[in-house]
Amino acid sequence: VLLVESGGGLVQSGGSLSLSCAASGYSVSINAMGWYRQAPGKQRELVASITRDGLTDYVDSVNGRFTISKDNTKNMVYLQMNSLKPEDTAVYYCNIFTSTWARYNYWGQGTQVTVSS
Repeated sequence: VLLVESGGGLVQSGGSLSLSCAASGYSVSINAMGWYRQAPGKQRELVASITRDGLTDYVDSVNGRFTISKDNTKNMVYLQMNSLKPEDTAVYYCNIFTSTWARYNYWGQGTQVTVSS
């Protein structure tokens, strides 16, 4: 299993970023996938999820601003982030989404998103 996140960077408040996640070792077409983030000094949190059928869900703080999607043919998962706020600053990770995600041992290197005010 290998997860490689990319697309992070420094952006001003109100700006946009598009994150990508390349998954190998399992298929995004048959697994629910999620984007997670961890801010300094805080626990990792689930930001968005997408089922194998394409149904999406978001944490309230990003609902209406972030969009999760996937490309089954490329085995990729994406997170489009608009209207970014300083509180979105965190390292963003993708991973399989299940009810026990908080106990996962494997995480990719993540991608840093920094939003300046």
